[in-house]
Amino acid sequence: MTTYTAVLAGRSHSFAGLAALLAAASPERSGDRLAGLAADSAQARVAARWALAEVPLSRFLAEPVIPYEDDDVTRLIVDTHDAVAFAPVAGMTVGGFREWLLSGAADAAALAALAPGLTPEMVAAVSKLMGNADLVAVARKVRVVTAFRSTIGLPGRLATRLQPNHPTDDPAGVAAALLDGLLLGSGDAVIGINPATDSPKAVRDLLELLDGVIQRYAIPTQSCVLCHVTTSIDLMERGAPVDLVFQSIAGTQAANASFGVTLGLLDEAYEAARGLGRGTVGSNALYFETGQGSALSADAHHGVDQQTVEARAYAVARRYDPLLVNTVVGFIGPEYLYDGRQILRAALEDHFCGKLLGLPMGLDICYTNHADADDDDIATMLTMLGVAGASFVICTPGGDDIMLNYQSASYHDALYLREVLGLRPAPEFEEWLGRIGLLDDGGGIRDVTGTGHPLTAIGQGVAAA
Repeated sequence: MTTYTAVLAGRSHSFAGLAALLAAASPERSGDRLAGLAADSAQARVAARWALAEVPLSRFLAEPVIPYEDDDVTRLIVDTHDAVAFAPVAGMTVGGFREWLLSGAADAAALAALAPGLTPEMVAAVSKLMGNADLVAVARKVRVVTAFRSTIGLPGRLATRLQPNHPTDDPAGVAAALLDGLLLGSGDAVIGINPATDSPKAVRDLLELLDGVIQRYAIPTQSCVLCHVTTSIDLMERGAPVDLVFQSIAGTQAANASFGVTLGLLDEAYEAARGLGRGTVGSNALYFETGQGSALSADAHHGVDQQTVEARAYAVARRYDPLLVNTVVGFIGPEYLYDGRQILRAALEDHFCGKLLGLPMGLDICYTNHADADDDDIATMLTMLGVAGASFVICTPGGDDIMLNYQSASYHDALYLREVLGLRPAPEFEEWLGRIGLLDDGGGIRDVTGTGHPLTAIGQGVAAA
C-alpha cells in the first residue's frame, strides 16, 4: 500500500493508501466523522488535499480503494474502463485534471467523450479539490440526454418528478396530489410514487391508476412505482403496465446486498424493461436512486469515505443506460449530513460526479425534520443546482411529503426555478401543456380555477380506500 505524504507549516502528514487520503481530503461531514474516517483537523484536511493534487489519475487504476477480489462494483469499474477514452487525461494529476476541467478545452463534446474513461474514484478525487462554484461551473457544461416518452436533459430545460405519495396508497389521495402537480406543470421526468407497501397487488393498483391517467390524457411522460426490483420483474411477467423499473443502489457489493440486489438481478430487470418497448421517443427504461451514507449505514463502506462510495454507485447506474438517476441527498439525516451546509455541498458533489460519469442526474433536494436545515436551504440548493444544469428535481405537494415525512421541493419551487433561470419543461411535455390549455401566452402556467378544466376529472370514479 502506498503512503501519501505532505508537509504543511513544518508538520509532516501521512495517509496510508488512497482510501485514507480521499477520506481525509473530504469536506467536513458528520458521516465520515461517525465512521472514524474524517481528517482530525483542518490542517490535516488541507495537507490531504495537497497530497491528493499530486496523485496521477492513472494511480486510481492501479490501486482500487476496495480490493478487486472482494467487491463486484470494483470489478465492474476495472473491467469496463475505457482506456481509449481515458487517453486525453491519462498523463494528468488530480490537480492538473481540475485545472483542465475548469478550462475552455473541457467543453461539452470533450467531456462526453471522456466519460467512459473516468472512474468514480477519479471524479470523487477531483471534486474534493473544488469549491462549490467550481462544481457548478463544470457540471453545467455537461449534457446527458435520455428519453422514454419525454426527452430529459436538453439545454434550457428542467424536468420534474411529480411525487404524489400517500401514507396508505389511497387512490383518491394519490389522484388529488397527481392533479395538483399536473395543473402546476409538473411530471415530465416521471410520475413516481413511493408506495406504502411493496405488495404486488398494491403496486399494480397504483401502476394501473397512473397508466390510466397517462393514457386518458395522452400525457407524454412515464410512470414509476418505486417498489423493489424483484416486484417489478414479477409484475412485468404478469403483464402489468410497468414503464420504468426502479431500484435504490449503492457503491459496494455489500451495500447493494443490503438492498437485496445484485448486478445479475439488475441485468435481468434491464433486459425485461427494455423488452417491453413502452417508450415512444427513447428506450432508457431504468430509474435509480442513490445517496451518500447508505454504505456506512449498512456497515458496508470498507473504510472508504461516503462521497467516494456514492460516486461508485454511479458506476453501477451507468451500466444500465437509465432514464433518470437522482441522489436523495438530505434524506438520510444529520448522522451523515449534519446541516444545510453539508447537504448543499453533497448535492453539488453528487450532481458533478454523476454527470462527469455520463449520467442523467437529478436530485431530491430535501432534508429530514431532525436535520439542522430549513426551507431557505431548499431554495439555495434548488437555485444552485438549477444553475449547475440538473436534469430534473423531485416535487411534492407543498414541499411536504406526508408519506415519507420529510421536506422536499414543491411544485411551486419548480415553477420559480424555471422562471428565474428561463428554463422550460421537456419539449414533448411542454407541447402537451399547451395543447391541454395550461400554458399562458408567455409560456408560464395558467391559473385553473373551478371544475372547468378537463384534468379536474382525474379524481372522478376514484374511490377512497
